[in-house]
Amino acid sequence: MALKKIERMDELKEILNYEGKFLLFKHSLTCPISQKAFDQFNQYLEDHPEIDGYYLTVQESRPLSNYIEAYFSIQHESPQIFHIHCGSVKWHTSHENITKETINHALLS
Repeated sequence: MALKKIERMDELKEILNYEGKFLLFKHSLTCPISQKAFDQFNQYLEDHPEIDGYYLTVQESRPLSNYIEAYFSIQHESPQIFHIHCGSVKWHTSHENITKETINHALLS
């Protein structure tokens, strides 16, 4: 699956209901650290087409970003990545910790 942008809570709820395992990325359009992390995320997905990837931009989808923080009880950061399996966050990290290697390690654990 190609990377897919989500913008609304109903989109996330549908993904949570139907996807077994996926990655979710919170991206800031104004942060160079976020752009670097987003590039790493994209490179990881290119190398692993079996993994579904979704992202949102916090500036364009603030209500969705806030919903994710409340729903999973994980403090908002951006950039931020989540590995979600069966509706629960199995791993998350942020900022410079988002690399192809850390994503790979998290999904293999």
